[in-house]
Amino acid sequence: MFACTILRGIAKSSKFVNVVLPVRALRMKPLYHKLVVKIGTNVLSQDNGLLDIHVMECIVADIAALYQQGVQIVVVSSGAVGSGRAVLHVHEKISAVTARQVLAAVGQVRLMNTYAQLFDKHALQCAQVLVTKEDFRDRRHYLNMQNCLEGLLAHGIIPIVNENDVVSVTELMFTDNDELSGLLSSMIQAEALVILTNVDGIFDGNPRDPSSRLLSVIDTKKVDLEKIISPEKSSFGRGGMLTKAAIARKLTLVGITVRIAHGKKPHILRDIVAGKPVGTTFLPRKNASSIKRWVAHAEGYEKGTVYVNEGAVRVLTASNTAASVLPVGITRIEGEFEKGDIVRLCADTAHAGHEHVLGYGMVQYNSARARELIGKAHQKPLIHYDYLFIAV
Repeated sequence: MFACTILRGIAKSSKFVNVVLPVRALRMKPLYHKLVVKIGTNVLSQDNGLLDIHVMECIVADIAALYQQGVQIVVVSSGAVGSGRAVLHVHEKISAVTARQVLAAVGQVRLMNTYAQLFDKHALQCAQVLVTKEDFRDRRHYLNMQNCLEGLLAHGIIPIVNENDVVSVTELMFTDNDELSGLLSSMIQAEALVILTNVDGIFDGNPRDPSSRLLSVIDTKKVDLEKIISPEKSSFGRGGMLTKAAIARKLTLVGITVRIAHGKKPHILRDIVAGKPVGTTFLPRKNASSIKRWVAHAEGYEKGTVYVNEGAVRVLTASNTAASVLPVGITRIEGEFEKGDIVRLCADTAHAGHEHVLGYGMVQYNSARARELIGKAHQKPLIHYDYLFIAV
């Protein structure tokens, strides 16, 4: 279960210097009023692995200024393991998993203490929220966490969310904090997700190649990002640009704008919320309901697979069509599920040697009843449109 702690800065250290924004910045009409900001490890860290206090000061100052404009922000902050690594040398004999747990346990305290002191300079409170992937699987747990975050925002408290690396191991781990930030963006129905990294955005080649061009605007329906993005990962974190692009594509399908920008540039958040053309913007499509946003991130949680015929594929993937999954279009079902479970929806192309995943949905009745109705017309939908996310 997720854990939440509200913190205030205690020590008044001279190394934390206020970063004051121009008055003009406070008068700009914000482009977004609710957003998630993910701060990568390479943004928070210096080359030696120590926390980059100056960068953190700038980001916190921007958040404080945006708060004064009425912008609600949830921060997803990496850096716990890196922060621990900077002050602790783990024994070589312990396993990699245990080493990560130890470093996270030590580093998370230092990371949050720094945030608390920096926000205290702006008379703001922040809260530590630690989560695991398991917290997103159960709908009741999901809603409990959603209520907690909304309560913090309503009280003017800045939630700082991180994966609970002390207990998150193997299958309990998120791919990285990019995945976590995507889940949270859907959860709080954010207008935008801002991913701060150590490059300017998405390039049409290797960012280190001078001939590569920054892609300022991307429509994921028209651009095959896997063909142009180098599959590199950051030096301290787990994620890479391909992961960020995959998360961006999923979020744009449910109506959330995604911005990727260089987190070490001064006042980058202020520029983004002011509408300046910095970094890369992934264009959103139509908005989706809260339940659809939850279903959209159900990959890996499904209890079974439902296969549909070519006619159903055409209807379900047609633009501007509100279609449900009807038994008449179902060809076969794998796995066992109950009403309310999440299933994967696939085109029945097994003969082609691969699976074509269409999306995910919440079923209205169990697998036994669904098998009885396969191919029959005029039956209740197995997956109603309101509980269906099509990913293509």
